[in-house]
Amino acid sequence: MAQRGPGVGERLGRRPQLSDEVAAYVRDLIMAGQVREGDFLRLERLAADLGVSVTPVREALLALRGEGFVQLEPRRGFVVAPLSRQDVQDLFRVHADVAAELAARAARRMTPEVLAELERLQEEMEAAARAADSERVSELNHRFHRAINRSADSNKLAWVLGTVVRYAPRRFFGQITGWPEASSEDHIALLAAFRAGDPEAASTAMHRHITHAGELLADHLAERGLWREA
Repeated sequence: MAQRGPGVGERLGRRPQLSDEVAAYVRDLIMAGQVREGDFLRLERLAADLGVSVTPVREALLALRGEGFVQLEPRRGFVVAPLSRQDVQDLFRVHADVAAELAARAARRMTPEVLAELERLQEEMEAAARAADSERVSELNHRFHRAINRSADSNKLAWVLGTVVRYAPRRFFGQITGWPEASSEDHIALLAAFRAGDPEAASTAMHRHITHAGELLADHLAERGLWREA
């Protein structure tokens, strides 16, 4: 199995939660279709790719086993577990519901300063999308959503979102056809809702935005042959 490792700039440093970072990397590989059902995940190969020891890799794969993303086969090692279109849709359905509520709360608390920051990020994102700079779009999109979630002032709900959003393959979203454009265009309705201070419109716009992202990912995985369409 070919496993695509990061470049030198992406190699992971030694941090207290190193196994979490390894898990995030492997989770991204799976959710982006870089590895697929039945592929073996070699501890030594992943450790070499990421510049870490085997220990955090093993810990990460055990954690992913608990999440249902990998399976441990006796005397053979870790393999990628099945991933269906329904799995992807379910993850993004929960993501959309939580993000929509945070957007509604942000609309109620929106300040001129936060709105100005969101508009600036949106302008930069549109420029990056026109330049086909998907990596920059991804970075700006992350900052855009983080600003919304912070302004919602709902730490526990934001924490719940954080546990769900990790299943979105941020590292590889730029490779998904239509995502950079959609990420920028979907924000227009969100900004309109925030300008109007309309919580219901903000919730609807965010729910559609996240659902759209999930559809693009599911279509991308189908194109890569990860599952047979019914």
